[in-house]
Amino acid sequence: MNSFVDIPAMMAACRAVQGKVYLVGAGPGDAELLTLRAARLLAQADVVVYDHLVGADVLALIGPAASRLYVGKERSHHSLPQEGINELLVRLAREGRTVVRLKGGDPFVFGRGGEELQVLAAEGIPFEVVPGITAACGVASYAGIPLTHRDYAQSCTFVTGHLKDGSCDLDWPALARARQTVVIYMGLSGLATICERLVENGLPESWPAAVVAQGTLPGQRVVCATLGTLAEAVARVGLQSPALTIVGEVVRLRDELAWFHATTAGEPATVPLSTVEA
Repeated sequence: MNSFVDIPAMMAACRAVQGKVYLVGAGPGDAELLTLRAARLLAQADVVVYDHLVGADVLALIGPAASRLYVGKERSHHSLPQEGINELLVRLAREGRTVVRLKGGDPFVFGRGGEELQVLAAEGIPFEVVPGITAACGVASYAGIPLTHRDYAQSCTFVTGHLKDGSCDLDWPALARARQTVVIYMGLSGLATICERLVENGLPESWPAAVVAQGTLPGQRVVCATLGTLAEAVARVGLQSPALTIVGEVVRLRDELAWFHATTAGEPATVPLSTVEA
């Protein structure tokens, strides 16, 4: 009996059945903002591993034969630790599955997409990236707030209000500058501190700022105010995550450029709290 084991042949056979992971951006919320490639992959996937910010309308595009695995992260509650998600993606691909890793917005903008792909690369798992409309661009557009404008902002900075260690230690002097727009992801819980730090580092309390909750969705709500009044205004109307904070003079343009007039529960989606000074 021949006991010889052809190791190279075994490795080739394993590679032949190995699956692939597609890191896909689901966009800011509205399913119609999904890319055509993303929609096609959702229809063809064997399994979709999706996050908290992926809405029901997007999930409805998943093929009926596909498995759905929820691994969402909410504040102070992670359904599966990041290390577990990494291991899950590797295991599914090694089972020969076509995997869609579905993330809200764009997976390379505060979506931990790079971290997950590093693990796949180290394990030799093939992958592709399908970008999505990031929340900053999509939500600002639906709120009628251009991120750049020749009269007000020649640059735009994206930052996260919630760092890996739970702190909010940002480069405040760089953010507290005129003629730029600052977009803050995941900053609602620390909104008062963010506004205070920007004022402490040089911006006036009258500087325009806005918070957009449920952006691009039927329940979208917008609060426009100033750094001195925004936190109180947001708390007064009870805005909840997901929400995006936009700081800069471009917020002044909302009254002129607002076009998306969604409503929720019979209430106006735009909260009439505009206290931005001209």
